Amino acid sequence: MTKEHYGTSHVPLTPAVRAGDFIFVSGQVPVGADGELVGGTIERQTRQVLDNIRAVLALAGAELADVVKTTVWIDDARDFPAFNKVYGSYFPRNPPARTTAEGRLMADIKVEIEAVAYRPKS
Repeated sequence: MTKEHYGTSHVPLTPAVRAGDFIFVSGQVPVGADGELVGGTIERQTRQVLDNIRAVLALAGAELADVVKTTVWIDDARDFPAFNKVYGSYFPRNPPARTTAEGRLMADIKVEIEAVAYRPKS
């Protein structure tokens, strides 16, 4: 099986890798187009992270509707209801399987999300 890499990063990882019909998206953090961390509320950061996932998937010819699994880390479980509301708006129908955990993150951020998408290669 061949692997295709999508996107570039300033750290040793590839934003997305296609292996067959699956696309594995590395953990995305709330970084804006300018490369700077987006601060603010869990809602704002969640929107940025999901927009980043959407953009990486597009490079691989996929979209959010193709996501079958996400893993989410939030830094404060008390933010879960607000996070969940925004997350749900990005996956309004047939949401992917999801694991959500509270944990200390690698930067001063509130949320990180990785995703696995299934999109048969044409």
